[in-house]
Amino acid sequence: MKLVEPRQPRRRPVTTDEVHLWQAVVGDVRPLPGRARPDPATAATGPTPIASAPPPPGVAPARPSNPPPSPRRPSGGLPALDHGHAPGLDRRTAERMKRGELAIEAVLDLHGHVQDRAHAELHGFIERAWASGRRLVLVVTGKGQGGDGVLRRQVPRWLNQSPLRERVIGFSHARQHHGGEGALYVLVRRHRDPR
Repeated sequence: MKLVEPRQPRRRPVTTDEVHLWQAVVGDVRPLPGRARPDPATAATGPTPIASAPPPPGVAPARPSNPPPSPRRPSGGLPALDHGHAPGLDRRTAERMKRGELAIEAVLDLHGHVQDRAHAELHGFIERAWASGRRLVLVVTGKGQGGDGVLRRQVPRWLNQSPLRERVIGFSHARQHHGGEGALYVLVRRHRDPR
């Protein structure tokens, strides 16, 4: 049996752009108490930076393809939510939400958003609503062409994924005057201060 030495990974030279980027990232970092900030000229232990090669003319840089997101289940053993079905929510409150009788405290309109941006907007919106103690919010998705809009399908799915699922008690189609099936009433959990 012949023993083979493990190969050492090759290190590529650090580009000038990478050095500048790193300096910009750590530029406002303060050292720990009792420690001095290292001199940037002597701190570099890697190879001498090289200039980045410009892209070939007339060729657009290739964008990496994003694999489709894997479906996530509700985290923490929380049951899945569906339109008007909110496990753990008392029946009276669920009915009032479905009938549009609860006061809407904030509105998010996702018309014209692409999926990635809509997902980020929804996440931020729900987090802000939860942090500020808002309970019922309206999320307008639109119906899409033929009533089968992408956001109309995706928003309930996103509300069932972590971390939004931990912030949401339930959701239901809105009443017609609030957008009907192109909008959702979303009931947000109460914010419990850990202090």
